[in-house]
Amino acid sequence: MGIHVVHFVHKGIKRWGIVNENLVRPIEKEFDTLASLLAEGIEKIKGLAVQQKDISLNEVTLLSPVTQPARIVCQGANYGTHREESGLEAKRPPFNLIFTKADSCLSGPRDPIICPDHVKLLDYEIELGLIIGKEISEPQEVTEENLHEYIAGLVIANDVSARDIQLGQTQWYKGKSYRTFCPVGPYVYLLEKEDIPLINYLELNLWVNDELRQSTNTENLIFKPDETLTELFGLMNFSPGDLLLTGTTGGVALRLSPEVTEKLLNPVLSAEEKMQLMLDSQLQSNLYLKNNDVIRCEIKSADGKINLGVLENKVAHAVPVKA
Repeated sequence: MGIHVVHFVHKGIKRWGIVNENLVRPIEKEFDTLASLLAEGIEKIKGLAVQQKDISLNEVTLLSPVTQPARIVCQGANYGTHREESGLEAKRPPFNLIFTKADSCLSGPRDPIICPDHVKLLDYEIELGLIIGKEISEPQEVTEENLHEYIAGLVIANDVSARDIQLGQTQWYKGKSYRTFCPVGPYVYLLEKEDIPLINYLELNLWVNDELRQSTNTENLIFKPDETLTELFGLMNFSPGDLLLTGTTGGVALRLSPEVTEKLLNPVLSAEEKMQLMLDSQLQSNLYLKNNDVIRCEIKSADGKINLGVLENKVAHAVPVKA
């Protein structure tokens, strides 16, 4: 089986380590980025931690295990249940919806999610993150059989979204790229070849203040990792340590009727009309995130062979900037 690699601060020093239950064993060599760590290979990483003394996880500050610079490429509406609640047909669409987030939105597994003062519709999205393991500069055909050659690891991510900006302004990048809008962790699970089949059978669960909001299994993904990576590798370059978010399931705060979705997609409708439509259709919902809400995410296989830990973040509203 693979290993759980954590990025942390202990006594003022940034380190990487291997997690075993509630202990972390530091890796003796320093690495500035996840990419430089991945270059060592999983077996050498294991060896670099053999002689080190264990530290309690309670004594460290966890950092994002995905480091900058990193491409963050995302799949949208990749579960039928989320498509339905977004006012779309649940069936497989004719194309894979792809967008990106700024890497400056990466944050740690216990860091606060800072809601900008002007954002009124703050939403959550649990997603399985795939860590790219090799340099890609030309098209590649990815299959279930060779997937292990391209994916180095797995991580939990929360694709935090300002729906009023994303849909009211039709600005996906802007609405999903505010600082702290991509908490990831608590660690990266570095895969062995035998782990790969389990990627299609992972359970995803998200709670807001201990209320279960999202629950699914990756077997319900519409566009699977091999198909998606083949498409993306034919489109753009990737580097080790880049992150692919595979989409979220039903249960988010956003609820759109087909009629509202059709209007939002209408290019004739003005920006002001779209924003008002979003606010009128969503502000009455009590599902959107509020100050001090706690979002907890877990991803694991039913047999426990893969367990990505617990990603837990609290919402905090930004202090308004004075003119």
